[in-house]
Amino acid sequence: MAQGSGQEDREKTTALKDLLSRIDLDELMKKDEPPFSFPKTLEEFEYAFNEDGQLRHTETGEPFVFNAREDLHRWNQKRYEALGEIITLYVYELLEKTCNMTKAILPVDASPDEPTSFIYLTPDALLNPSKLLVLIQGSGVERAGQWARRLIINQDLDSGTQIPFITRAIQDGYGVVVLNPNENYQEVEKPSRSPPPTPPGDPPDEPAEKRERKDDKESKKKREFYEKYRNPQKEMETDRIPVRENASSEEHVVHVWDHFVSKAEAKNVFIMAHSYGGLSFVELHCCNWVSSSEPLDAPLDSMLPDCPRVSAGTERHELTPWMSFNSIFRFFNEVLELKEDDKAEGPFSAVTTRSGSLKPNHQNL
Repeated sequence: MAQGSGQEDREKTTALKDLLSRIDLDELMKKDEPPFSFPKTLEEFEYAFNEDGQLRHTETGEPFVFNAREDLHRWNQKRYEALGEIITLYVYELLEKTCNMTKAILPVDASPDEPTSFIYLTPDALLNPSKLLVLIQGSGVERAGQWARRLIINQDLDSGTQIPFITRAIQDGYGVVVLNPNENYQEVEKPSRSPPPTPPGDPPDEPAEKRERKDDKESKKKREFYEKYRNPQKEMETDRIPVRENASSEEHVVHVWDHFVSKAEAKNVFIMAHSYGGLSFVELHCCNWVSSSEPLDAPLDSMLPDCPRVSAGTERHELTPWMSFNSIFRFFNEVLELKEDDKAEGPFSAVTTRSGSLKPNHQNL
Protein backbone atom coordinates (compact mmCIF):
# COMPACT_ATOMS: atom_id res chain seq x y z
CA MET A 1 0.00 0.00 0.00
CA ALA A 2 2.82 2.37 0.96
CA GLN A 3 4.63 1.54 -2.26
CA GLY A 4 1.56 2.34 -4.33
CA SER A 5 1.12 5.68 -2.55
CA GLY A 6 4.72 6.61 -3.23
CA GLN A 7 4.32 5.80 -6.90
CA GLU A 8 1.22 7.97 -7.08
CA ASP A 9 3.09 10.93 -5.51
CA ARG A 10 5.91 10.57 -8.00
CA GLU A 11 3.45 10.56 -10.89
CA LYS A 12 1.83 13.77 -9.56
CA THR A 13 5.22 15.38 -9.21
CA THR A 14 6.14 14.40 -12.76
CA ALA A 15 2.85 15.81 -14.04
CA LEU A 16 3.43 19.09 -12.18
CA LYS A 17 6.93 19.39 -13.60
CA ASP A 18 5.59 18.80 -17.06
CA LEU A 19 2.99 21.55 -16.55
CA LEU A 20 5.52 24.03 -15.19
CA SER A 21 7.93 23.28 -18.01
CA ARG A 22 5.29 24.41 -20.50
CA ILE A 23 4.51 27.63 -18.58
CA ASP A 24 6.85 30.58 -18.91
CA LEU A 25 6.48 32.05 -15.42
CA ASP A 26 8.30 35.23 -16.39
CA GLU A 27 5.87 35.90 -19.20
CA LEU A 28 2.92 35.00 -16.97
CA MET A 29 4.05 37.43 -14.29
CA LYS A 30 4.68 40.22 -16.77
CA LYS A 31 1.03 40.04 -17.70
CA ASP A 32 0.25 40.62 -14.03
CA GLU A 33 2.30 43.82 -13.73
CA PRO A 34 2.16 46.62 -16.32
CA PRO A 35 5.49 47.72 -17.83
CA PHE A 36 7.45 50.50 -16.17
CA SER A 37 6.72 52.94 -18.97
CA PHE A 38 5.40 56.27 -17.70
CA PRO A 39 4.62 59.71 -19.15
CA LYS A 40 7.45 62.20 -19.54
CA THR A 41 5.48 65.42 -18.91
CA LEU A 42 2.77 66.64 -16.57
CA GLU A 43 0.43 66.98 -19.53
CA GLU A 44 0.93 63.33 -20.47
CA PHE A 45 0.32 62.38 -16.84
CA GLU A 46 -2.92 64.39 -17.14
CA TYR A 47 -1.99 66.54 -14.14
CA ALA A 48 -1.38 70.27 -13.75
CA PHE A 49 -0.88 72.84 -10.99
CA ASN A 50 -3.92 75.07 -10.45
CA GLU A 51 -3.96 78.75 -9.43
CA ASP A 52 -3.32 77.78 -5.81
CA GLY A 53 -0.27 75.71 -6.75
CA GLN A 54 -2.08 72.42 -6.09
CA LEU A 55 -1.49 69.40 -8.31
CA ARG A 56 -4.81 68.30 -9.78
CA HIS A 57 -6.00 65.88 -12.47
CA THR A 58 -6.83 67.85 -15.60
CA GLU A 59 -10.13 66.01 -16.17
CA THR A 60 -11.46 65.11 -12.72
CA GLY A 61 -9.88 67.92 -10.70
CA GLU A 62 -8.92 65.34 -8.06
CA PRO A 63 -5.60 65.30 -6.15
CA PHE A 64 -2.88 62.85 -7.13
CA VAL A 65 -3.76 59.23 -6.36
CA PHE A 66 -0.83 57.01 -5.40
CA ASN A 67 -2.65 53.69 -5.65
CA ALA A 68 -3.62 54.03 -9.28
CA ARG A 69 -3.70 50.22 -9.56
CA GLU A 70 -4.66 48.02 -6.64
CA ASP A 71 -2.24 45.34 -5.41
CA LEU A 72 0.59 46.69 -7.59
CA HIS A 73 2.61 48.58 -5.00
CA ARG A 74 5.92 48.47 -6.86
CA TRP A 75 4.33 49.72 -10.08
CA ASN A 76 2.55 52.52 -8.15
CA GLN A 77 5.85 53.47 -6.50
CA LYS A 78 7.66 53.59 -9.85
CA ARG A 79 4.86 55.75 -11.25
CA TYR A 80 5.19 58.11 -8.27
CA GLU A 81 8.96 58.34 -8.78
CA ALA A 82 8.46 59.08 -12.49
CA LEU A 83 6.12 61.93 -11.57
CA GLY A 84 8.69 63.12 -9.03
CA GLU A 85 11.32 63.45 -11.76
CA ILE A 86 8.92 65.61 -13.76
CA ILE A 87 8.25 67.72 -10.67
CA THR A 88 12.00 68.27 -10.27
CA LEU A 89 12.26 69.66 -13.82
CA TYR A 90 9.15 71.77 -13.24
CA VAL A 91 10.71 73.37 -10.15
CA TYR A 92 13.93 74.05 -12.07
CA GLU A 93 11.83 75.85 -14.65
CA LEU A 94 10.22 77.95 -11.90
CA LEU A 95 13.65 78.87 -10.52
CA GLU A 96 14.77 80.03 -13.94
CA LYS A 97 11.61 81.73 -15.21
CA THR A 98 9.83 82.93 -12.07
CA CYS A 99 12.87 83.72 -9.94
CA ASN A 100 15.26 84.68 -12.77
CA MET A 101 17.98 82.39 -11.41
CA THR A 102 20.80 80.77 -13.37
CA LYS A 103 22.80 77.56 -12.94
CA ALA A 104 26.42 77.40 -11.84
CA ILE A 105 28.12 74.08 -12.65
CA LEU A 106 30.02 72.14 -9.96
CA PRO A 107 32.81 71.44 -9.45
CA VAL A 108 33.88 74.88 -10.56
CA ASP A 109 36.79 73.47 -12.58
CA ALA A 110 34.84 70.56 -14.08
CA SER A 111 36.15 69.00 -17.28
CA PRO A 112 33.73 68.31 -20.15
CA ASP A 113 33.72 64.54 -19.60
CA GLU A 114 33.26 64.26 -15.82
CA PRO A 115 30.03 64.07 -13.76
CA THR A 116 28.76 67.45 -12.59
CA SER A 117 26.21 68.98 -10.28
CA PHE A 118 24.92 72.55 -10.08
CA ILE A 119 23.41 75.26 -7.89
CA TYR A 120 21.16 78.22 -8.67
CA LEU A 121 21.96 81.90 -8.10
CA THR A 122 20.11 85.16 -8.51
CA PRO A 123 21.92 87.68 -10.79
CA ASP A 124 23.16 89.68 -7.78
CA ALA A 125 23.98 86.72 -5.52
CA LEU A 126 27.73 87.36 -5.41
CA LEU A 127 27.58 91.12 -6.05
CA ASN A 128 24.92 92.25 -3.58
CA PRO A 129 26.83 94.36 -1.05
CA SER A 130 24.27 93.99 1.71
CA LYS A 131 22.56 90.61 2.15
CA LEU A 132 22.92 87.05 0.86
CA LEU A 133 20.52 84.20 1.64
CA VAL A 134 21.73 80.60 1.23
CA LEU A 135 19.06 77.87 1.07
CA ILE A 136 19.86 74.21 1.81
CA GLN A 137 17.28 71.39 1.78
CA GLY A 138 17.49 68.11 3.65
CA SER A 139 18.57 64.72 2.37
CA GLY A 140 16.59 62.46 0.06
CA VAL A 141 15.15 62.74 -3.44
CA GLU A 142 14.63 66.50 -3.27
CA ARG A 143 16.71 68.64 -5.60
CA ALA A 144 17.45 72.37 -5.87
CA GLY A 145 14.40 74.49 -5.04
CA GLN A 146 12.52 71.79 -3.11
CA TRP A 147 11.87 71.32 0.60
CA ALA A 148 9.70 68.19 0.28
CA ARG A 149 8.53 66.42 -2.89
CA ARG A 150 5.67 64.84 -0.99
CA LEU A 151 4.28 68.26 -0.08
CA ILE A 152 4.57 69.49 -3.67
CA ILE A 153 2.55 66.54 -4.94
CA ASN A 154 0.05 66.18 -2.11
CA GLN A 155 -0.28 69.73 -0.79
CA ASP A 156 0.99 72.64 -2.87
CA LEU A 157 4.02 74.39 -4.36
CA ASP A 158 4.23 77.00 -1.59
CA SER A 159 4.70 74.50 1.23
CA GLY A 160 6.91 72.10 -0.72
CA THR A 161 9.26 74.40 -2.64
CA GLN A 162 11.67 77.22 -1.83
CA ILE A 163 9.98 79.56 -4.34
CA PRO A 164 8.13 81.69 -1.71
CA PHE A 165 11.36 82.12 0.26
CA ILE A 166 13.31 83.15 -2.83
CA THR A 167 10.59 85.57 -3.96
CA ARG A 168 10.36 87.16 -0.51
CA ALA A 169 14.14 87.40 -0.22
CA ILE A 170 14.41 89.12 -3.61
CA GLN A 171 11.69 91.59 -2.58
CA ASP A 172 13.61 92.30 0.65
CA GLY A 173 16.84 93.00 -1.22
CA TYR A 174 18.71 89.73 -0.74
CA GLY A 175 20.89 87.94 -3.22
CA VAL A 176 20.06 84.21 -3.12
CA VAL A 177 22.02 80.99 -3.58
CA VAL A 178 20.08 77.70 -3.80
CA LEU A 179 22.18 74.65 -3.02
CA ASN A 180 21.65 71.17 -4.45
CA PRO A 181 23.22 68.80 -1.87
CA ASN A 182 21.54 65.61 -3.12
CA GLU A 183 22.80 65.82 -6.72
CA ASN A 184 25.93 63.82 -5.86
CA TYR A 185 26.48 61.35 -8.68
CA GLN A 186 25.88 60.39 -12.29
CA GLU A 187 24.04 57.13 -12.84
CA VAL A 188 25.21 54.92 -15.72
CA GLU A 189 23.92 51.55 -16.84
CA LYS A 190 26.06 48.57 -15.96
CA PRO A 191 27.28 46.49 -18.91
CA SER A 192 25.23 43.34 -19.40
CA ARG A 193 26.76 40.18 -18.07
CA SER A 194 26.91 37.15 -20.33
CA PRO A 195 26.05 33.81 -18.68
CA PRO A 196 29.10 31.59 -18.02
CA PRO A 197 29.78 29.15 -20.87
CA THR A 198 28.62 25.56 -20.43
CA PRO A 199 31.61 23.24 -20.08
CA PRO A 200 32.04 20.81 -22.99
CA GLY A 201 30.96 17.21 -22.69
CA ASP A 202 27.97 15.52 -21.15
CA PRO A 203 26.76 16.71 -17.72
CA PRO A 204 28.04 14.62 -14.84
CA ASP A 205 25.91 11.73 -13.80
CA GLU A 206 23.53 12.60 -10.98
CA PRO A 207 21.25 10.23 -9.14
CA ALA A 208 17.70 10.57 -10.44
CA GLU A 209 16.27 11.01 -6.93
CA LYS A 210 18.70 13.84 -6.14
CA ARG A 211 18.00 15.55 -9.46
CA GLU A 212 14.27 15.25 -8.77
CA ARG A 213 14.59 16.94 -5.36
CA LYS A 214 16.66 19.71 -6.96
CA ASP A 215 14.03 20.29 -9.64
CA ASP A 216 11.28 20.37 -7.02
CA LYS A 217 13.20 22.97 -5.03
CA GLU A 218 13.70 25.22 -8.05
CA SER A 219 10.03 24.96 -9.03
CA LYS A 220 8.99 25.84 -5.49
CA LYS A 221 11.25 28.90 -5.53
CA LYS A 222 9.65 30.10 -8.74
CA ARG A 223 6.15 29.63 -7.37
CA GLU A 224 6.98 31.38 -4.09
CA PHE A 225 8.61 34.25 -5.96
CA TYR A 226 5.51 34.66 -8.08
CA GLU A 227 3.07 34.50 -5.18
CA LYS A 228 5.04 36.92 -3.01
CA TYR A 229 6.12 39.60 -5.45
CA ARG A 230 4.22 39.30 -8.71
CA ASN A 231 6.82 41.65 -10.17
CA PRO A 232 9.12 39.92 -12.64
CA GLN A 233 10.31 43.00 -14.48
CA LYS A 234 14.03 43.36 -14.16
CA GLU A 235 15.14 46.88 -13.36
CA MET A 236 18.15 48.41 -15.01
CA GLU A 237 21.34 47.86 -13.01
CA THR A 238 23.40 51.02 -12.65
CA ASP A 239 26.68 52.29 -11.30
CA ARG A 240 26.95 55.64 -9.53
CA ILE A 241 29.90 57.83 -10.44
CA PRO A 242 30.38 60.49 -7.73
CA VAL A 243 30.66 64.18 -8.53
CA ARG A 244 34.12 65.35 -7.57
CA GLU A 245 34.20 67.43 -4.36
CA ASN A 246 30.40 67.07 -4.20
CA ALA A 247 30.00 63.35 -3.47
CA SER A 248 28.05 64.02 -0.27
CA SER A 249 25.85 66.73 1.16
CA GLU A 250 28.67 67.86 3.43
CA GLU A 251 31.21 68.06 0.58
CA HIS A 252 28.71 69.98 -1.54
CA VAL A 253 28.08 72.58 1.17
CA VAL A 254 31.80 73.10 1.74
CA HIS A 255 32.51 73.37 -1.99
CA VAL A 256 29.79 75.97 -2.51
CA TRP A 257 30.83 77.88 0.57
CA ASP A 258 34.47 78.02 -0.42
CA HIS A 259 33.95 78.86 -4.10
CA PHE A 260 30.86 81.07 -3.94
CA VAL A 261 29.63 82.26 -0.54
CA SER A 262 33.05 83.16 0.84
CA LYS A 263 33.70 85.27 -2.28
CA ALA A 264 30.38 87.12 -2.20
CA GLU A 265 30.36 90.86 -1.56
CA ALA A 266 27.52 90.72 0.98
CA LYS A 267 28.28 92.02 4.45
CA ASN A 268 25.60 89.76 5.92
CA VAL A 269 25.15 86.10 5.02
CA PHE A 270 22.03 84.23 6.18
CA ILE A 271 21.63 80.45 6.04
CA MET A 272 18.29 78.71 5.95
CA ALA A 273 18.85 74.96 6.18
CA HIS A 274 16.16 72.31 6.59
CA SER A 275 16.64 68.94 8.30
CA TYR A 276 19.96 67.28 7.33
CA GLY A 277 21.01 70.43 5.52
CA GLY A 278 21.50 72.12 8.87
CA LEU A 279 24.09 69.66 10.19
CA SER A 280 26.92 71.55 8.51
CA PHE A 281 25.93 74.69 10.41
CA VAL A 282 24.79 73.50 13.84
CA GLU A 283 27.79 75.05 15.56
CA LEU A 284 26.98 78.53 14.26
CA HIS A 285 24.86 80.93 16.31
CA CYS A 286 21.39 80.65 14.83
CA CYS A 287 17.74 79.96 15.56
CA ASN A 288 16.38 76.46 15.05
CA TRP A 289 12.66 76.04 14.24
CA VAL A 290 11.76 72.45 15.10
CA SER A 291 8.63 70.32 14.80
CA SER A 292 6.58 70.61 17.97
CA SER A 293 3.02 70.66 19.26
CA GLU A 294 3.76 74.00 20.92
CA PRO A 295 2.58 77.27 19.28
CA LEU A 296 4.78 78.91 16.64
CA ASP A 297 7.93 80.53 18.09
CA ALA A 298 7.39 79.06 21.58
CA PRO A 299 10.84 78.57 23.21
CA LEU A 300 11.93 74.95 23.60
CA ASP A 301 14.77 73.27 25.45
CA SER A 302 17.93 73.65 23.38
CA MET A 303 20.17 70.73 22.47
CA LEU A 304 23.08 73.15 22.00
CA PRO A 305 23.78 76.13 24.28
CA ASP A 306 24.50 78.42 21.31
CA CYS A 307 21.52 77.44 19.14
CA PRO A 308 18.13 78.48 20.53
CA ARG A 309 15.24 76.19 19.61
CA VAL A 310 11.69 77.37 19.06
CA SER A 311 8.54 75.67 17.83
CA ALA A 312 7.69 75.71 14.13
CA GLY A 313 4.01 75.42 15.06
CA THR A 314 3.63 71.98 13.45
CA GLU A 315 4.47 68.39 14.33
CA ARG A 316 5.12 67.53 10.67
CA HIS A 317 8.86 67.71 10.05
CA GLU A 318 8.59 68.46 6.33
CA LEU A 319 6.29 71.44 7.00
CA THR A 320 8.66 73.28 9.35
CA PRO A 321 10.13 75.64 6.68
CA TRP A 322 6.75 76.76 5.38
CA MET A 323 5.09 77.11 8.78
CA SER A 324 8.06 79.20 10.00
CA PHE A 325 8.18 81.39 6.88
CA ASN A 326 7.27 84.75 8.48
CA SER A 327 9.16 84.04 11.69
CA ILE A 328 12.36 83.26 9.75
CA PHE A 329 12.34 86.55 7.85
CA ARG A 330 11.41 88.43 11.02
CA PHE A 331 14.44 86.82 12.67
CA PHE A 332 16.65 87.92 9.78
CA ASN A 333 15.38 91.49 10.05
CA GLU A 334 15.94 91.57 13.82
CA VAL A 335 19.53 90.42 13.31
CA LEU A 336 20.13 93.22 10.80
CA GLU A 337 18.59 95.82 13.11
CA LEU A 338 20.77 94.65 15.97
CA LYS A 339 23.83 94.81 13.77
CA GLU A 340 23.00 98.32 12.63
CA ASP A 341 22.69 99.36 16.28
CA ASP A 342 26.10 97.79 17.02
CA LYS A 343 24.47 95.35 19.44
CA ALA A 344 25.23 92.16 17.56
CA GLU A 345 28.80 91.64 18.76
CA GLY A 346 29.01 88.64 21.04
CA PRO A 347 26.04 86.47 20.04
CA PHE A 348 27.50 86.10 16.54
CA SER A 349 30.84 84.48 15.83
CA ALA A 350 33.21 84.10 12.90
CA VAL A 351 32.36 81.42 10.37
CA THR A 352 35.12 78.92 9.66
CA THR A 353 35.28 76.87 6.47
CA ARG A 354 37.71 74.34 5.05
CA SER A 355 39.69 77.28 3.68
CA GLY A 356 39.90 78.95 7.08
CA SER A 357 38.16 81.98 8.51
CA LEU A 358 36.23 84.13 6.10
CA LYS A 359 37.05 87.75 5.48
CA PRO A 360 35.80 90.17 8.16
CA ASN A 361 32.91 91.41 6.04
CA HIS A 362 31.55 87.84 5.85
CA GLN A 363 31.65 86.98 9.54
CA ASN A 364 28.10 87.76 10.54
CA LEU A 365 25.22 85.35 10.14
